[in-house]
Amino acid sequence: MTAAENVCYTLINVPMDSEPPSEISLKNDLEKGDVKLKTEALKKVIIMILNGEKLPGLLMTIIRFVLPLQDHTIKKLLLVFWEIVPKTTPDGRLLQEMILVCDAYRKDLQHPNEFIRGSTLRFLCKLKEAELLEPLMPAIRACLEHRHSYVRRNAVLAIYTIYRNFEHLIPDAPELIHDFLVNEKDASCKRNAFMMLIHADQDRALDYLSTCIDQVQTFGDILQLVIVELIYKVCHANPSERARFIRCIYNLLQSSSPAVKYEAAGTLVTLSSAPTAIKAAAQCYIDLIIKESDNNVKLIVLDRLIELKEHPSHERVLQDLVMDILRVLTTPDLEVRKKTLQLALDLVSSRNVEELVIVLKKEVIKTNNVTEHEDTDKYRQLLVRTLHSCSVRFPDMAANVIPVLMEFLSDNNEAAAADVLEFVREAIQRFDNLRPLIVEKMLEVFHAIKSVKIYRGALWILGEYCSTKEDIQSVMTEVRRSLGEIPIVESEIKKEAGELKPEEEVSVGPTQKLVTEMGTYATQSALSSSRPAKKEEDRPPLRGFLLDGDFFVAASLATTLTKIALRYVSLVQEKKKQNSFIAEAMLLMATILHLGKSSLPKKPITDDDVDRISLCLKVLSECSPLMNDIFNKECRQSLSHMLSAKLEEEKLSQKKESEKRNVTVQPDDPISFMQLTAKNEMSSKEDQFQLSLLAAMGNTQRKEAADPLASKLNKVTQLTGFSDPVYAEAYVHVNQYDIVLDVLVVNQTSDTLQNCTLELATLGDLKLVEKPSPLTLAPHDFANIKANVKVASTENGIIFGNIVYDVSGAASDRNCVVLSDIHIDIMDYIQPASCTDAEFRQMWAEFEWENKVSLMNTNIIDLNEYLQHILKSTNMKCLTPEKALSGYCGFMAANLYARSIFGEDALANVSIEKPIHLGPEAPVTGHIRIRAKSQGMALSLGDKINLSQKKTSL
Repeated sequence: MTAAENVCYTLINVPMDSEPPSEISLKNDLEKGDVKLKTEALKKVIIMILNGEKLPGLLMTIIRFVLPLQDHTIKKLLLVFWEIVPKTTPDGRLLQEMILVCDAYRKDLQHPNEFIRGSTLRFLCKLKEAELLEPLMPAIRACLEHRHSYVRRNAVLAIYTIYRNFEHLIPDAPELIHDFLVNEKDASCKRNAFMMLIHADQDRALDYLSTCIDQVQTFGDILQLVIVELIYKVCHANPSERARFIRCIYNLLQSSSPAVKYEAAGTLVTLSSAPTAIKAAAQCYIDLIIKESDNNVKLIVLDRLIELKEHPSHERVLQDLVMDILRVLTTPDLEVRKKTLQLALDLVSSRNVEELVIVLKKEVIKTNNVTEHEDTDKYRQLLVRTLHSCSVRFPDMAANVIPVLMEFLSDNNEAAAADVLEFVREAIQRFDNLRPLIVEKMLEVFHAIKSVKIYRGALWILGEYCSTKEDIQSVMTEVRRSLGEIPIVESEIKKEAGELKPEEEVSVGPTQKLVTEMGTYATQSALSSSRPAKKEEDRPPLRGFLLDGDFFVAASLATTLTKIALRYVSLVQEKKKQNSFIAEAMLLMATILHLGKSSLPKKPITDDDVDRISLCLKVLSECSPLMNDIFNKECRQSLSHMLSAKLEEEKLSQKKESEKRNVTVQPDDPISFMQLTAKNEMSSKEDQFQLSLLAAMGNTQRKEAADPLASKLNKVTQLTGFSDPVYAEAYVHVNQYDIVLDVLVVNQTSDTLQNCTLELATLGDLKLVEKPSPLTLAPHDFANIKANVKVASTENGIIFGNIVYDVSGAASDRNCVVLSDIHIDIMDYIQPASCTDAEFRQMWAEFEWENKVSLMNTNIIDLNEYLQHILKSTNMKCLTPEKALSGYCGFMAANLYARSIFGEDALANVSIEKPIHLGPEAPVTGHIRIRAKSQGMALSLGDKINLSQKKTSL
């Protein structure tokens, strides 16, 4: 083990700017100074030793002048000093002076102050010299019977570490600790003693647990946690013990400590797959989510519930708990609600869908009464989408849901109303029996719709699905009501003229004279500012949209009027009524065209909208059967095709999901019997406690791909050349928000290199956590230096630096070796994600940074192959459905989306084509547009795509 890798228990911050003191001045302070001066000198000595200085001359001075002092601060510092000071001669024998130290600590172990005893015992846990510990063993044993629990619990820890490292010093430790545990009353002492027995002598730990298994619920939570761990380990190593301890785990589910309940539920699931066990564990998780106030805890426990659901046999058990899971919706956090609704939707079945819909309807109504909050709108959207999915999967529910949701079409939040509209459009197309109800509700809320986008959608639905004479006439009435007095231009001009007269009259009478700062008179009219507001209030909705210059809604209205007029003609036989209705529809279109061409709207009508309205006028004037078919049949068929394609895609994705979850077993697979499994095979199973500990330390072992390039060696970066005096290479380990650089430094010279320091700097959103400490390298020696870097956002970061060192005996300045740059790959932070088309379009409009990458030098000749290559190299997900990409037309457009672990969104639009005129072997051409919120994200993704243009053949 190299010097840099020696285990260190105590970290001390070192101020780098101060000048190191000389050994003589330190010796003088330690001998002749007062307590304060000695304390400061001792601190300086500790820092110098940590920096690699050897101060053998001070050892005896500290033993003579500092060790006998009774000051508590000095005693604490001495514990650190004796931990780090070299205790052996170069040939490995213990220094003679250490016998004196050992005697001093034997006295401290018998000190009347419990703090000094306890901290000395903690220090002994860190000693690795058996010769020092041997004379202290009787005093350590005696500390087990001390009156104070602080001393007793540290004595247990000391005995455990000594037994683990030097068993011959205390061979009867398990027996001693077992007897101590039986008589002990303090929870922390019992926990430490039980922990030692688990690792040192499991049989004794089980014997003790068997004697007090009925009292486990009365124990403290720290001891209960250790008991859960023991049961987990024992039952995994020896499955026959399960029946003996599973009742104990059930009891611990009722513990008052949330941590114990969480661990007990996790252990119960691994020990038993019986429905009662799964139900008890799931119920425990749900209670934890509801009772815990911390949102992070809620999300972690929700993830455990989702993991349970992934198991096919557990899913049915969880289906019975859907109503309990929905209690989590009382949490105000949006992320928790989102996960809860997704889980509930995955578990919904014909047995519980009715209850689920009732709860969701109540929640939707609640959001209407709540004071507006930024998350309320998003939550309403989530609820609408969940109800939408329920109604599609269980059509019987749609009739209950639609009346409640249609109230939200008049909502101020356009996104929630758009989701409702999408749901209504799908429902009215799929469920014929609900059409009258939907049309009736739509006519009720039509006049209250505030958003032009929703208004257009509602017009389309009414135009497409009004099939009776009464409904058609109701639509026409609503349109006339929404448009106001016609002709629009004349009525607006009259209105303007009519409102000007009273204003002129009033301004002559009650005018108010004001005196300005300049001393002159100013006249103010009270009516001039209120007139526009009055005018806005009086305006009907559709008229308002048109005067604001939004004529796209006029084109939509023209189509709707044409559809209902053609349908009215086929329903009513009387010629006079037919002509009257068509004439009314044509009048509305003509007045809108007139308005568009006038100067009244804020923006004039576009040519496209003029063409559309003119076409509708022509269709109504001719009433040809062909046009009747196109307007009344083809439109609905195209919607039907789109919905069926969407449904097919959803079914396909569900099928893929279920295939993933279903464990396929081949007929010739060997059957594994737990009872017949050898112990060494059992140990190969993953230990959950070990895994969670590794995850907390950031050392999770990722399963390496079969591809040799994906191994660790692929992440090793050479930093210097082979001919440099110091050779260095780094292994870059990316662990979410941290990057650990493990730098191997090799001294290739025949000189000793002193103060060899790795100096690093970063570019981009990277931050060096701490400076690596200097080393001394013997000739041809090597060492590992670890450096931690924090990552704040997704962009290509660069780490650069150099290695500086002094050559011992040389009079020259410090030597320096410049290192190559380390580029941090953006792909470690980007994960595929999905979003709806509407969300994609909204983000595309909002994000200001765009990076356009042209396909210049790719060697891929197939469009689909190029798309797959880009998806693989950028970790993005293709949002465009497979059906839209299938077939071959020489051109392809697709939308891609990904999200970073920091919550940043990245969008890309691929537009590529195959230049047929250049022959079949011509490479793909086109470009990719990337949009992101931050410049770094857009540029980094563009660089990544540029680098991966060519497909490398392996």
